[in-house]
Amino acid sequence: MRDPDGLKDALRRIDNASYGAYKRIAGRWRLGDVELLIDHVQGDPFAAPSRIRLRAPTGISPDLIVDRDAREAIEDFLLRSLSEALDPGGRSRRASTPAHRGSGRSGAIELYRPGPEILERSALRIDADGGAEIRLRIGLPARGRRILGREAWGLLAEDLPQAAETLLDVVGVEAHIASVRTQRALRRQLGERGLIAFIADGSVLPRASGVEEGPLPGAVAFHSPPSLRVSLDGPDGPVPGLGIREGVTVLVGGGFHGKSTVLQAIQRGHLDHVPGDGRERVVTVPDAVKIRAEDGRSVTGVDISAFLADLPGGTSTSPFSTADASGSTSQAAAIVEALEAGARVLLLDEDTSATNLLVRDARMRALIPADREPITPLVERVGQLHEARGVSTLLVVGGVGDYLAAADTVILMDAWEPRDVTTQARALLPERPVPPGPLPAPLPRVVSRAGLAPQKLRTRSARRLEYGGHELDLVAVEQIVDRAQAATIGEALRFVHGHLADGNRTLPMLLDALDAILEDEGVEALSQWEAPTGDLVRPRRHEVAAAMNRLRSLSIGGT
Repeated sequence: MRDPDGLKDALRRIDNASYGAYKRIAGRWRLGDVELLIDHVQGDPFAAPSRIRLRAPTGISPDLIVDRDAREAIEDFLLRSLSEALDPGGRSRRASTPAHRGSGRSGAIELYRPGPEILERSALRIDADGGAEIRLRIGLPARGRRILGREAWGLLAEDLPQAAETLLDVVGVEAHIASVRTQRALRRQLGERGLIAFIADGSVLPRASGVEEGPLPGAVAFHSPPSLRVSLDGPDGPVPGLGIREGVTVLVGGGFHGKSTVLQAIQRGHLDHVPGDGRERVVTVPDAVKIRAEDGRSVTGVDISAFLADLPGGTSTSPFSTADASGSTSQAAAIVEALEAGARVLLLDEDTSATNLLVRDARMRALIPADREPITPLVERVGQLHEARGVSTLLVVGGVGDYLAAADTVILMDAWEPRDVTTQARALLPERPVPPGPLPAPLPRVVSRAGLAPQKLRTRSARRLEYGGHELDLVAVEQIVDRAQAATIGEALRFVHGHLADGNRTLPMLLDALDAILEDEGVEALSQWEAPTGDLVRPRRHEVAAAMNRLRSLSIGGT
């Protein structure tokens, strides 16, 4: 390992040299208490920034790192602290040196900046002794394509170590750990209590705006109705709140009264949230999947016959394939795909659903003979999904009253206050919908390896990737948390292609194998680079499956 004087001398010698000379500083350097590892040097100031790691001491006592819950909470806390120490331009707020200038991305520091969710990320890892490894990207300074050695020294040996000093201040970390422990303790109790989700009293569900993830100032705090109130055991005592039971739950209410906001909180409740987020005691079972219609998506080899009989023209729905799905066929496929991947809860909102898949009212039944309508609406299957498969459904409706008859629980949102109106709803529609027949047995889908070939992988946004020569549209996969997780999903597909798909495994078998590797090796297993990088955010199997199912190159068996 080389010392600071060696780095300073190396940068002095290549000052004003052509940019490629930066490759001479690759390797390990000791900078006081901080170790700098330069893993990859960009070839050009306009190229993707260089990949580096910092190993730095922290204020974390090894006694705090007692289990996985504590480790993930600590890593999240430290990453947030370091992110706060860097301004939007990437320099340490404590640095006194002038801003680095130059061509391309000179002086840029790219460190993953977390949202309100707490989950496994590769950007910062803590070791058993309390030391941290930070993985980030930096733009090595240049003017034109000439090296700015002095500015590089300031960036590498001054700004970054000064920012890393933030990790010594760990005031608040124990509260961060306690919050994660509470959320996970609450979530673990859901199944044994017959619940799919729980919203603690006092939670603040509305967000500040459509682009601001923090709680809305002055928002009405959530308060559960007595008939639906349960008390879960937290580490510091009982936690009362609304328990959403297994079965079919319908959320109703007038426009802008909070029903969709409740659903949005629940669909992220499989993840922990930071203290002060307002949703840190909203917990959902891990296998809850949001479903919506998606005109134009690709569907490959999915048996949707539970919802659609063979279509006019002789098009089979068992299995069904199309390059341009309608609203109803896309949503039917999404339901079946979610069940195939292991979903135990389906989350739906009328506003983003295909109405003709949700329900067919009496007037349309009178107008269109049954033998001319191929669609079996979800309202006729939703109770059966729970009774036959153990799959619960939470549905937000504003104008589809038929679901009141199918519901086990009906919750009315009235000016952000929940009310239990199950008894009134049953009085309005006492007879439950009758399914037209048994649910078809699941159709095994063996994934062909060739259809997963990435060719080129590029992240366009948090909802769009370029994969396999096509755009992979993930707009309808609402539980993806950010762009980094979308990119990691792309890496997961690449990994499945390169290491798991053999033409004999079904899609669930591939997901099981992927989960086992991630549990054993961490999300870093997905990286294509030899040295660990900081831009990976672990996805669930459900988001990986959703992406795989939307690949236009996907091939199932002989399809």
